[in-house]
Amino acid sequence: MEVIYSTDHETHFPQGEVYEGQLIRPFECPERWDHIVAALDAAGFTHRSGPDVLDFAAVHGVHEADYVQFLQNFWANWLAAGHTGEAIPTMFPVRGLRNDKVPADIDGQLGFYALAAETSITPGTWSAVEAAASLAQTAQRRVSAGAKNAFALCRPPGHHASANQFGGYCFLNNAAIAAQGFLNDGAQRVAVLDVDFHHGNGTQSIFYNRSEVLFVSLHGDPAEAFPYFLGYAEETGQGPGEGANLNLPLPPGTGFSQWAAALEVGCQAIVDYRPDALVVSLGVDTFKDDPISFFKLDTPDYLRIGQRIAASGLPTLYVMEGGYAVEEIGTNTVNVLLGHLNF
Repeated sequence: MEVIYSTDHETHFPQGEVYEGQLIRPFECPERWDHIVAALDAAGFTHRSGPDVLDFAAVHGVHEADYVQFLQNFWANWLAAGHTGEAIPTMFPVRGLRNDKVPADIDGQLGFYALAAETSITPGTWSAVEAAASLAQTAQRRVSAGAKNAFALCRPPGHHASANQFGGYCFLNNAAIAAQGFLNDGAQRVAVLDVDFHHGNGTQSIFYNRSEVLFVSLHGDPAEAFPYFLGYAEETGQGPGEGANLNLPLPPGTGFSQWAAALEVGCQAIVDYRPDALVVSLGVDTFKDDPISFFKLDTPDYLRIGQRIAASGLPTLYVMEGGYAVEEIGTNTVNVLLGHLNF
C-alpha cells in the first residue's frame, strides 16, 4: 500500500482551543502525524511518496469558490485588519440572523464561514490545508490509475468541512475532494465510509443531494456527541440523493461487537450500491482511551476493521481523519491498514 504524506502539515500548529470553558492546547496536534509515521516505519510501510500539485477542479466540485478564496487569503486579510494572534471565531449567523450576506469585516467573515469556535486559523494554516487536499487527491489518482489501495496521511483532517464552512479541526474536506476526483476521472459511483467517532457532517452535506456518492457513517449519537446537529438515522438524502445517505449512530459505551455489527450493515450497503471506488474517512478516535469520544474499541479491533473493509473487494483509498489518544494513534491507524492488506 502506497502512503502519500508530507511534512507541510507542520505549518498548521494552533496554540489554543476552546474546550470546557478553557483555552487549552488543541487535541489536534502535530505529533499525531509523528506517531503515525513511526508506526508506519515499524510496520514496514516503505512505499511512500509526496503529493502532486493540487488541481483545484475537484476542490471546486465540493467547495464554494468564495469559501476557498476566504481560506487562501484569510491570514493576509487578518493581518491587514491589525490582528496578530491566531483567529478564533466568536460570532455566527445563528437563528434569527441573516446568513445570506458575507460581512466585509474580517471578524464577521471568520464567523460566517465557521462551524464552531474550537478551530483556529494560524499563519501557516492554508499551506497545511492545501497540502492535505493534495495528499488525498494524489492518493486518489493512484487508485484511479489502477492501484488496489492507498493511504493519504492528511493533517489537518477534513470530514467536518462542508461546502462553505470550517470547524472540527477541518478546513477542506479531503475525503470529499477524493470522491469528486474519482468521479472526475471516470467513476460512475463512489462510496464514502466514515469510521471516525464523530459524524462527518461536512461530507454528508456536500453529497446529500447527489446520487453518485453514497455516504455511510458510523459515529457517536449526535444527541450526545459533536457535531450534535447532524448525523441522525432519519437523514437519508434529499432529491436525487434520497437513499444515498446512511447514518449509523451509536450510544455511549459502544464496544467492538456492537460497532462491528453496524460496520457490517454499512459495508453491505456499500456493496449493494456497487461503487467503482471506496473512500474511507479513517478516524481512530473510536479508541477506548480517546479523550474526546465515548466508544470502547481496543487496539486489536482495528485489524478486524481493515479486514472487513477489504472484504468489500473495492479499490480503496484511506484518508486520515481524527484520533486524539496520541500515544496510540499510530498503532491503531496502521492496524487498519495491516488488516486490509492481510485479508
